[in-house]
Amino acid sequence: MQGSSPPSLIASDLASRRGDRVLFRGLSVELGQGDALHVTGANGSGKTTLMRTLAGLMTPFEGGVETAGAIGLLDDRPALDPDLPLGKALAFWERVDGCADPNATVQKLGLSTLLDVPIQYLSTGQKKRAALASLLNRNVPIWLLDEPLSGLDKGAIGLVNALIGEHSASGGIAVIASHQELAIEGMRSLAIEDYAR
Repeated sequence: MQGSSPPSLIASDLASRRGDRVLFRGLSVELGQGDALHVTGANGSGKTTLMRTLAGLMTPFEGGVETAGAIGLLDDRPALDPDLPLGKALAFWERVDGCADPNATVQKLGLSTLLDVPIQYLSTGQKKRAALASLLNRNVPIWLLDEPLSGLDKGAIGLVNALIGEHSASGGIAVIASHQELAIEGMRSLAIEDYAR
């Protein structure tokens, strides 16, 4: 995992709004090495906004976010060229991120037989697993996962739970926004509706 100091993610008194509507206010959370947090809430309640704010892609209306350690965001927009075959799309980021053993990740996520298939022809679940492969290959300590289980079958859901558990057990931080159940030991929960004002 990148970096020698322990990772941390601290959100202080966050507020966010969409137009005139405040999605949440007064949201604070402090995460350190080995922590996993499940963010729950109905569609439209602000889960994705929170994830993008934690990633530094959106500016909060109030409050702030401090992080130590590199962040990897997985959302509904995999950063993989849709016109490239999966193998080439992953290889681009493997070169950028300096991945030492990309084949291990491809095999772990059951993508070996899909390397010649263009990203645009992959199913929703296959694209999600491809995005997870890219995230794993980055070897970053902070994972922000927005609906990582959507479009996955039961076996893949179990695999994602296991990967998140392994990441936390090895000292990483994981924040998972999902309306689905998760099975990760020691995981905390945050209901975003509790901060609706």
